[in-house]
Amino acid sequence: MTIHEQVISFINSPRPELFASISVDVFRHQYVAVPAYRKYCDAAGVDPNAVSLPDEIPMVSAVAFKFAELCRPDSDRIPGARVFLTSGTTVGRERRGRHVVAYPEVYRASALAHLRRMMFPDGGGIRMLALHPTADRMPESSLSAMISWCIEEFGGGLASCAADRSGLDCDMAVRFLRDAERDCAPVCILATTAAAAALFEYLRFRQEAIGLPARSRMMDTGGAKGQARPLSAREVVEAARDILSIEPRFVINEYGMTELCSQLYDATALNSDFDVPPEERMKIAPPWMMPMAIDPITMRRLPEGETGLLGFIDLANVHSVSAVLTEDVGMVFGNRVKMLGRARAGGARGCALSIDQFARHGARTAASQSA
Repeated sequence: MTIHEQVISFINSPRPELFASISVDVFRHQYVAVPAYRKYCDAAGVDPNAVSLPDEIPMVSAVAFKFAELCRPDSDRIPGARVFLTSGTTVGRERRGRHVVAYPEVYRASALAHLRRMMFPDGGGIRMLALHPTADRMPESSLSAMISWCIEEFGGGLASCAADRSGLDCDMAVRFLRDAERDCAPVCILATTAAAAALFEYLRFRQEAIGLPARSRMMDTGGAKGQARPLSAREVVEAARDILSIEPRFVINEYGMTELCSQLYDATALNSDFDVPPEERMKIAPPWMMPMAIDPITMRRLPEGETGLLGFIDLANVHSVSAVLTEDVGMVFGNRVKMLGRARAGGARGCALSIDQFARHGARTAASQSA
């Protein structure tokens, strides 16, 4: 069985006792297949044959995706491959991180399996309203791909996308929701925090509220860009309840990023035994992802309940780099994560080192390609 087949099999039928061995197999595969990662590991003195535990797999800063191709050479030329871009971030000059997903069926399998557990444990089959562009409108967005797959898999026939690159069409969104209210048809709203805030403000300005029927829900994917004051988790839940009549347990915040092919979702009474206020919620990782809190100085894994930079080993990243260190801070309890916010600039020595290495490698690669 190839490493690709092992990961797909694990996603479809998770066996937690096999995670450690598969994660090490994935790492060794990536060491051989991904030149930039191999150079990074060699510079760090890591012998892939000596790595036997997930904790020992070298983590790459998510920022490194802005400087190097963290995939097998020519992965973007594989039929069906997708290249997903991060939002623009200034690092010396304007750069956008690239995550080449050579085989999107792995990303799709991961996304849908965890959506099924966390957003649609009751089976779905409801109307869908996207407040973020779908894949046909924004093909370089990993979120757009996930939203489109969600609509295809869990939709109940009627679906609408009220957003494109130019922004959100609140009139269209409200018409769709009014029709659902009239038809007593549950709706799933797929939105960034900024898009949800825009819809809430639009309805408040018009002094309107919509009474969506039971089983309606909202997936809040985060993203505060464009908001003068970003809505807190509590404010999103309260506004969805007061303006759209969506029960708090059906408002689920998602945590994901372009550099990872798996996502985490709020644990609520909809999908778990946890029923806590929005600001106390934790997020649940799928079985094929290991969350860790990392000490930013030693780059070592911290014990459960201690605060550190969040890192993940994501088996669904099998064809790029599975061990990714983020710029987010949190605490980890098994497969549950308590998000605490973003790290302060310049706080992680290990991050800075890895970024510098990949920046130098990327510069050498660019020079060799132009020679």
